[in-house]
Amino acid sequence: MKKKLIARLRRIEGQTQALQKMVEADRDCIEILRLVSSVTGALRGVWTEVLNDHLKGCIRESLEKQDTRLLDELTDLLKKSR
Repeated sequence: MKKKLIARLRRIEGQTQALQKMVEADRDCIEILRLVSSVTGALRGVWTEVLNDHLKGCIRESLEKQDTRLLDELTDLLKKSR
């Protein structure tokens, strides 16, 4: 998973650099918005992948030990990220 995630983050980095160049070059707003939408979707994909891994790994192990601290921490994060 780590290699795949790093590859996705590198693509996102390239997209954000392209976005900066587009703004500097005064490209059309709609083109910039399309790329922002693409970057947002890509970041959402990374978020989903990491969350899935966290739920299936860390959270599951924590709950098996009847320790809810990680679940509480995740719940707090989700409340803040609305």
